Amino acid sequence: MGLKRRNRVSPNFSMASMTDVIFLLLIFFMITSTVVSPNAIKVLLPQGKQQTSAKPLTRVVIDKDLIFYAAFGNEKEQPVALNDLTSFLQSCAEKEPEMYVALYADESVPYREIVRVLNIANENHFKMVLATRPPENK
Repeated sequence: MGLKRRNRVSPNFSMASMTDVIFLLLIFFMITSTVVSPNAIKVLLPQGKQQTSAKPLTRVVIDKDLIFYAAFGNEKEQPVALNDLTSFLQSCAEKEPEMYVALYADESVPYREIVRVLNIANENHFKMVLATRPPENK
């Protein structure tokens, strides 16, 4: 007795569903990549949520007129030239080898001025903290 199948199995693979999945993935990655980039640019400094609990031993302050001030411990901040800041921080490091420096910069200070102080700290292997103000309560 010869039984014949009425339906034949096709050996072809349908790519219709695969192209739908790839198209949806493409749309997903295009949308998420455009959402990520603008958020990285919107940074509100110098306000921050986290505040350091330890008190810094050395403070460097840059005011809105780009005048540098420095102080060690509980001393009052004294005006210091940018060229003299390295020697001041080195003398503080001799007094306290485990010191770290807190940088207080006005929010209107150009970023290059902050980077100059960070470079001085990096070259001399000082621990550096960027000080921020706490968030405003609403």
